[in-house]
Amino acid sequence: MSRHVFTHAQNSIERLHEFLLVGARLTPDKPAVVEFAGNEVGTISYRQLERRVEECVTTLGDLGLDMGDRVVLESDTSAAAIATFLACSSLGLPFVPVSPETPAQRLLSIIHSVRPALYLQTTEGRRDGIPEHVGTGRFGPSGVTIERAPTPRRAHRREIVSADPAYMVFTSGTTGTAKGVVMSHRGILAFYRGMLQHGIVAPESRVATTAPLQFDFSLLDIGLALGSGATVVPVPRSLLRWPRRFLRFLADTEATQVNGAPSIWRAALRHEPHQLGELGDQIRGVLFSGEPFPLHELRRLQELLPAARIVNCFGSTESVASSFTDAPRPVPEDQKQLSIGFAHPGAEMMLLDDDHRPIDEPGVTGHIYLRSSALFTAYWNDPEATARALVPDPVTPETGQVVFRTGDLAHRGEGGELYFDGRADSQVKIRGNRVELAEVERRVTEFTGVDAASAVLLPKKDADPVLVVFVVLAPGERSVDEMELGAFCMEYLPDYMAPQEIHVVAELPVTPNGKVDRNALLKSVS
Repeated sequence: MSRHVFTHAQNSIERLHEFLLVGARLTPDKPAVVEFAGNEVGTISYRQLERRVEECVTTLGDLGLDMGDRVVLESDTSAAAIATFLACSSLGLPFVPVSPETPAQRLLSIIHSVRPALYLQTTEGRRDGIPEHVGTGRFGPSGVTIERAPTPRRAHRREIVSADPAYMVFTSGTTGTAKGVVMSHRGILAFYRGMLQHGIVAPESRVATTAPLQFDFSLLDIGLALGSGATVVPVPRSLLRWPRRFLRFLADTEATQVNGAPSIWRAALRHEPHQLGELGDQIRGVLFSGEPFPLHELRRLQELLPAARIVNCFGSTESVASSFTDAPRPVPEDQKQLSIGFAHPGAEMMLLDDDHRPIDEPGVTGHIYLRSSALFTAYWNDPEATARALVPDPVTPETGQVVFRTGDLAHRGEGGELYFDGRADSQVKIRGNRVELAEVERRVTEFTGVDAASAVLLPKKDADPVLVVFVVLAPGERSVDEMELGAFCMEYLPDYMAPQEIHVVAELPVTPNGKVDRNALLKSVS
């Protein structure tokens, strides 16, 4: 069945679960999810996925929850996780995905913030210590089992509308705490519709997804696959550390499209190029996001996967993504940077100067503002941060239209296409994850004996960048135990946000306007 048939069937759909389950009506016996079941590859059809969703809806529906009640879902990507969040969508329950690797204190902070009615983890999960006022349960291939019923409540809502929240993704925040990005059914479907017009996959594709479920890129992958009538192939997180096993998994599951941060390819390119090359006829597409793809690695990947269409996906959690741009094949030897192109259909990336005037000439750096129907609704319980990000259209404020001030900098090429020039704030990307350096710095300064801290990301050739923290000790302190400080950070921060190097300095250098001079700090360790 062609992609156009799916598109036609999805035209009038307004809710997430309906959009992703169209295949249950059009191609019910086709694989929806292919995953490891024990040591074997298992297949779940669209019909079976829909039945799992219906069973979950029955269990959750008996709990008396009201539309809008939040459900925390702790899991990696799997058929069971997809069925469970689609069941939440069916009941109007915004789901909040978190990783099994989330530190306990960070999870409790999220729970305290969103006040969920229910917390669900997989049948293999080992999390305990969930507050008693929150209902608990487990889910897996056999459905959902409730262990502790949610606090009784009174239902007020009757109808799910497209403007209702569909999910909430937590990212690093500038205030030092995680920030919840609320996305509506209308917003995520507007994004899916714009993305699918690029024709990145076809109904016969098998889309390997490597992103954690708590990362919005995983929802992109799921929407790309199920929204096209294709198949989702969740890659076990543990395999990403072992290139030979990762590539064997791709071969065994017959994946044709592989999505993830550029770093997922680095070990395979370095240690298993022959095995990677054996997939050259199988893998037809690669979509990457989260960080720039080192061009020498990208050129080598193109050599080993000669049939693969490689797409640069650019954007923020607040809109899932803004653009999808094909990398030239081959990437010219004299090219220094990949373009992020133009916004996907239904959106526009505006480039404005400091006075909010449009920039049309090539080579002039400006700020990206995103005009789109696929924007997030708000930051959870943070109206001030929301107002700073969702602003009146600077070009025509009279319309009352709201656009997203992304914080990204870019310049135009000769054809009007955009090239990313970095951030206007202290946000960085580490292994594809968004990190606010302010959150790292705040945690470090809470450690006994540390008076001030500044974090920087130190680029490394042919390796992931290193997160380095410079600390100023409190008066009377002579040293800091790096291992203890690292363990202190790991109690609250995910592993990718924990400092990898710690340097004690007498004082932090500042710029003429009084801000910490991160460039000077970088030069001191480069």
